[in-house]
Amino acid sequence: MRTWMCLICGWIYDEEAGLPEEGIAPGTLWEDVPPNWVCPECGARKEDFEMIEV
Repeated sequence: MRTWMCLICGWIYDEEAGLPEEGIAPGTLWEDVPPNWVCPECGARKEDFEMIEV
């Protein structure tokens, strides 16, 4: 499982945790997150996220 960070605000998406409150189940890979999904903190698009090492 990988972790992705929003380059605009620093919010973290963790594939292992998912985002259940937005309908993204735990274990959902980044490439399986809907393409129209936006950062819950700042509204940035998926293109504004970068994989990071934790």
